[in-house]
Amino acid sequence: MEYTVLKEAIEKVLQVYIKEINIDSTFRGDLGADSIDMMQILKLVEEKLNIEIKEGSFDDIVTVKDALTLIKKYCSEAK
Repeated sequence: MEYTVLKEAIEKVLQVYIKEINIDSTFRGDLGADSIDMMQILKLVEEKLNIEIKEGSFDDIVTVKDALTLIKKYCSEAK
């Protein structure tokens, strides 16, 4: 579920086709995201999953897999 929500947020913010997004895609290199895009993606994911990711936690995210790992961590803590 988290992966689907993340991909949908990436698709919406970066305007890329969902089929172009894979677990090893890099946000800056492959998907062309900047820091503002990353914050928008984060906010959409937070809203959809009803979680709050601590500010700065997304700073070290390079790949979609990194983001998914972080999101899953926050989802498990929220339960």
